[in-house]
Amino acid sequence: MRPPSRFPALVTRLPKPEVEERPLAQPRSIGGIHIDPVPPTNLTGKPLARTIPVHRPPGAIDEFQFLAGCTRCGDCITACPYNAIVQAPDRLGAVAGTPVIDADTSACLMCEDFPCIASCEPGVLVDTIPPIMGTARITEHLCLAHHSTTCTVCSERCPVDDAIAVTDGKPVIKEDTCTGCGVCRYVCPAPENAILLMPAFSRPGLPNA
Repeated sequence: MRPPSRFPALVTRLPKPEVEERPLAQPRSIGGIHIDPVPPTNLTGKPLARTIPVHRPPGAIDEFQFLAGCTRCGDCITACPYNAIVQAPDRLGAVAGTPVIDADTSACLMCEDFPCIASCEPGVLVDTIPPIMGTARITEHLCLAHHSTTCTVCSERCPVDDAIAVTDGKPVIKEDTCTGCGVCRYVCPAPENAILLMPAFSRPGLPNA
């Protein structure tokens, strides 16, 4: 029986597989020319979410609301005691200047009081949602422990209790407990980093926002 998740299932860690739906009817055509009317473009609906998730600090709300509310003030960057939060680079377009975490440079250490959230006056970092930033996975063919080498660095340095277990000398990440803080990736000593870190695919938004 699968143990219950530590955090409520509010943040989608990975995209769910899309089920291909077959059209109910074939489009009408005359001589190979499509004659069905073209549906109007919906210009009033909510813009589509970004297709490439961004590794946000803990407590980040829905990405669309986040981009609309973040003032790029940098207060969360200043508040982080470990310099884990940086400004997104210009190459990310509309995301540039907003706070992100680059675990390859400095991972989130999951502070108990989350000063980044406390400093966020615009309210795009909140303490009412699980502090899940993503999910880490181990690439076994790159992991030293999976090649008869004694290595437990990732499990020893992980700041989240019970997020990484060691079975037969090999680390196993519990995805229901992992917050995607990136510490395991930051400390991995393998020649090619054995930790794949994926940002949360979707996050809950604020009501009436």
